[in-house]
Amino acid sequence: MKKGHIIGLGIIAIAIVIIMTSIGDASSYESFDTAWEMKQDGDDKAIHVVGQLKKDPLGQVTGLEIGEDKTSFTFLLVDNDGTEQKVFYNEPVPADFQRSESVVVIGSYREKEIFVADKILMKCPSKYQETDVQSAGM
Repeated sequence: MKKGHIIGLGIIAIAIVIIMTSIGDASSYESFDTAWEMKQDGDDKAIHVVGQLKKDPLGQVTGLEIGEDKTSFTFLLVDNDGTEQKVFYNEPVPADFQRSESVVVIGSYREKEIFVADKILMKCPSKYQETDVQSAGM
C-alpha cells in the first residue's frame, strides 16, 4: 500500500470513532422519575427531561421564582409522565421563556426536591399558525 492510502484509511478510522462516540453520548428524553433513579444508582451524567411549564387555568405560568440578583431562577416543570418538579437554572430567564410550548432541561439532581438544569432548550409557539395559512387560501 502507498503511504497516502494508509494516511487516508487512518483519517477515515478516526472519523468513524468520533462519530460513534458522539452517537453514544446522544441522550433520549427521560422522565424526572428516571433521572432520580439514575441519581440513586450513582449516575450523575446530564439527562434530558422534556415537559411543559406549570400554568394556571388562565394560561399564566405558576411557580416561577426569579432570584434577587436576577441571575438565577426556579420554575415548575411537568414532564410527559405528569410528574411535577421544581427546576433550578443558574442563568437569567431566557427571552420568551413563559411563552414556550415545551421546555427541555438538561441537567441532573443534586437532591430530591430540586432538579438542577445546566442548559434549557425551549420550543416557542410558531408565528405561522395553521389558521393563518388556511385564511391565506393555501
